[in-house]
Amino acid sequence: MKYWNLKKINQSSLEKTGIVPRSISKLFEKFKKELDPNAEVEALEEFKVARYQTVASVKYVLFLLVMPVIINQFSKNFIFGPCVNYLWNKDEHSIFLNESQEERAFAELQRFEEKLHFEILIGKMQHTSSSFINSKMTEKALDLAIEYTNESSAAIKNILADFLSCTIFTSVLIASKRQLSILRSFINDVIYGLSDTAKAFLIILFTDMFVGFHSPHGWEVIIEVILRHFGLPESRDFIFVFISTFPVVLDTIFKYWIFRYLNRISPSAVATYHNMNE
Repeated sequence: MKYWNLKKINQSSLEKTGIVPRSISKLFEKFKKELDPNAEVEALEEFKVARYQTVASVKYVLFLLVMPVIINQFSKNFIFGPCVNYLWNKDEHSIFLNESQEERAFAELQRFEEKLHFEILIGKMQHTSSSFINSKMTEKALDLAIEYTNESSAAIKNILADFLSCTIFTSVLIASKRQLSILRSFINDVIYGLSDTAKAFLIILFTDMFVGFHSPHGWEVIIEVILRHFGLPESRDFIFVFISTFPVVLDTIFKYWIFRYLNRISPSAVATYHNMNE
């Protein structure tokens, strides 16, 4: 693709929002192009640019999605995994990394003991001696020790592998400014090319999903998974503070974006959004 095509794409991605709504300016540009005697040639050139922009954007997005996953799994299984396992088994580290793991392990062991007593009471288990119960409890405790040892070592691997993946991912984004500019232009064309009803629907969908009245439950699950992924303590105070502040910040940013940008670019979409949200 010629250089002027790439330059045209980069310029379209950096367009500033003017006083006149974008839909009106596009309408005048459409009339101007239709009256131009070279409109057919320009239309063919614009089609080539749009096709190149779409293909390049799709390839770049796939690369950004696949590359971190491959690096993460490769480094975790073949680089950091053997090193962490060797050091962990050599130095005989503690089974648990935090109190949350201990609480989950002890709760699971207690439930297992209660299950044994329940099965004895209903006659499902014939052996009722204390030695038999102790042997079962010992087996369960050893299984839990192995399980949480693997979970603790996996958390260390996750930290190292995720850090490496994020570092490489950030470096790729910084180094590929040209492809990123093309991708931004493609996303802008897709978003602003939607109808007003579609824009309003997507706005309501994402706001209700991330900052709606039922979103705290989803955020709570996400934070617990992230903390457990990195072996961090699952502090209820931290989780409650996070879900009570972060969605509010997101909602503020989103409303500012609607007021600052979308209201100028597509006022009808904002009006449709307010009507659908009432």
